[in-house]
Amino acid sequence: MPTQILMPALSPTMEEGTLAKWHVKEGDTVSAGDVIAEIETDKATMEFEAVDEGIIGKILVPEGTEGVKVNTPIAILLEEGERLEDIENATPTAPQQAAPEPQAAPETKSAPEPASRAPAAPAAPAAEKCGRIFASPLARRLAAEHGLDLSKIEGTGPHGRIVKADIEAALAAPKPAAAPVAEKPAAAPAAPAAALSAGPSAETVMKMFADRPFEEVKLDGMRKTIAARLTEAKQTIPHFYLRREIRLDALMKFRAQLNAELAERGVKLSVNDFIIKAAALALQEVPDANAVWAGDRILKLKPSDVAVAVAVEGGLFTPVLKDAHLKSLSALSAEMKDLATRARERKLAPHEYVGGSFAISNLGMYGIESFDAVINPPHGSILAVGAGVRKPVVNDAGEVEVATMMSVTLSVDHRVIDGALGARFLEAIKRHLEHPLGMLA
Repeated sequence: MPTQILMPALSPTMEEGTLAKWHVKEGDTVSAGDVIAEIETDKATMEFEAVDEGIIGKILVPEGTEGVKVNTPIAILLEEGERLEDIENATPTAPQQAAPEPQAAPETKSAPEPASRAPAAPAAPAAEKCGRIFASPLARRLAAEHGLDLSKIEGTGPHGRIVKADIEAALAAPKPAAAPVAEKPAAAPAAPAAALSAGPSAETVMKMFADRPFEEVKLDGMRKTIAARLTEAKQTIPHFYLRREIRLDALMKFRAQLNAELAERGVKLSVNDFIIKAAALALQEVPDANAVWAGDRILKLKPSDVAVAVAVEGGLFTPVLKDAHLKSLSALSAEMKDLATRARERKLAPHEYVGGSFAISNLGMYGIESFDAVINPPHGSILAVGAGVRKPVVNDAGEVEVATMMSVTLSVDHRVIDGALGARFLEAIKRHLEHPLGMLA
């Protein structure tokens, strides 16, 4: 029977997207794994692959269409022998081709689903669907080849439809029944739709400026997501702020020495590279601060996965440097440059900007001396980094001297980190930056 191909959720924060381009046309035959379309998400343009074989019977959403909601039917896939006329007879409850889940980075332990996505309903056994077994043609053929009973296989497609992956899983499974999957924590509710319309309506504001020239800028997917998530963050996260000044003279001298030694290798370390390393080590030294809010519980992470805000045209990314505490300064520098470059080109995969327990936002390069950053859920904290400024200070001998001082502000989620814990975490960051040689130990 005809299968609806749905608009996929290609990133954890995606609620709608643009169908940028079709790679197939009506009447084309496709196999599982074939690229059939390009989807523009809230973060990047990504390829969408077929999960089943069949014939593209009808394209429901033309390319270039914006604002297509996730799970909206975008095309209809026909099985071998079906005709286009069969589409008219397809009911709204027809089996649907599952949209692929966004890929997650490999972890040593499982993490909860991102808060912006609701957990999927469990699939029902194929044999319980009014006596009829829903399975793709490819799944039926593979089952017949290996002598598998489809009635004993649970389908993972919508409405319990059995697909190729289910057959492969059944073949790979040991004979004894598999242990039940551990229950995942419930996902936090998604950001309210009202987040985008908080404040006066568009019509009200436009009337205020009716006699003044202006340009109306349409919100793209990234800007809508930023607006919704940061509104949610400020409304739901109890922020508090811890501020310190960090003396950079020793770090600047040490950095100059290292860069001179590494020049032949083409390596040039930035102050930001040292900040990333210092934060990663501090998360290991103060492990209770290496935590995220998970709706009704706190998750304490083992590795130091540090997110770093990168400005791009029209918004920002926060690529994540995983296991940053285990990497050398030169390795962190090279990885950060690569992630930042691909972020600006919008070529990051979802697993490269999802995760982490802590983030760094550095506006010092723009001359900003001090600011407060907004926490990116579900992170427990974010460090706002200002510019290094030469100013008079009083040294340990009670004498006034000139030093390079950098102001930092740690924004903290009080549900995850209390004041004294946040102070210890920030002190650890400060100690590493003021004594940078220890970061090489």
